[in-house]
Amino acid sequence: MIRTHQHHPLSMTASSSNPSATALGKIDAESSVQPQKPPANPYSQVKIDHIALTGRAVLAPMSGVTDYPFRKLAHQWGAPLVVSEMVASKSLMQDHQDTQRRMIGEHLRPFVVQLAGREAYWMGEAARLSEQMGADIIDINMGCPAKQVTKGLSGSALMQNLDHALTLIEAVVAAVKLPVTLKMRLGWDKNSINAPTLAQRAEAAGVAAFTVHGRTRQQFYKGKANWSEVKAVCQATNKSVFVNGDIKTLKDAKTALAESTADAVMIGRGAYGAPWKPALIADQLAGGDTSSPTVTQMAETINTHYELMLSHYGREFGVKSARKHLGWYVETLESCPTQQKVWRQKLCTAEAPQDVQNTLQEFFKIKADNAQ
Repeated sequence: MIRTHQHHPLSMTASSSNPSATALGKIDAESSVQPQKPPANPYSQVKIDHIALTGRAVLAPMSGVTDYPFRKLAHQWGAPLVVSEMVASKSLMQDHQDTQRRMIGEHLRPFVVQLAGREAYWMGEAARLSEQMGADIIDINMGCPAKQVTKGLSGSALMQNLDHALTLIEAVVAAVKLPVTLKMRLGWDKNSINAPTLAQRAEAAGVAAFTVHGRTRQQFYKGKANWSEVKAVCQATNKSVFVNGDIKTLKDAKTALAESTADAVMIGRGAYGAPWKPALIADQLAGGDTSSPTVTQMAETINTHYELMLSHYGREFGVKSARKHLGWYVETLESCPTQQKVWRQKLCTAEAPQDVQNTLQEFFKIKADNAQ
């Protein structure tokens, strides 16, 4: 199930998806790790089991961010891979509507569903259901640092007990015929850097690829991601490794790949307000000369995003859910802090969709005039 793009990366237009959009609009003591594979070739193809990706920069799963509308846009721009928001396995099996909504995106191939949980039974059942719903890849979350997740012994809390973590991995692998991937951090804290050990054990259990965020859980998002520590994971496994954390530019991506020797980068917060970013960096890493989208292309994308949010969530919740994205878009497009504040206030306080759309049109008219 390898996705074939129907367009050139960074060629998404509003007319193709939304005709009404306006144009303005360190290693464990137990672990003995030896280098097993050479650094990745910048132009090599990344594979997750039998699934070959079209580029080496992919979109990270981010709860509350990479919902269906955001993933659809990133996919249309040409992102080689997009991953669902974190889906709570037990909630999924109990038919929680909001949890099921996080999974939507079966036509965004490869269709990747990220599952979270602390019980092997529910993880296995949720993986089985995801496969039935068309998933191409199941990703296991052992990296989320959020307190509401770790206090339930899910996410990165699982890195405190690798024996237990392996029961979840084994349950998921046994439940499906799909490739299973694992997203994790370096460890729980600086005194327990056990990602290489987890990678070795997970690979032996059947995991097909890994993503490593270059921080411990206790760091949350403070300081700078340590890409060089991800190298130990790359040396511990023969599978593809994606390096994650603080990758916002082509320079960041190249440095992260060089320091980590990972096969590809996974872009998270660097894609806030820029769903085109994974496609742009993937193309540039492959030697392409694609430049950032024009003001008009950005306007089309934002208008399309807003309408998708209203359609996906309904008008009331859609208006509220879209506000964080609108704020990020303003930060991406407006360099002046004072003007950022003005436009964010206008866009994030408006209650009526038409008022938001009118404000967007005004914002982009000014941007278009200034670009001339």
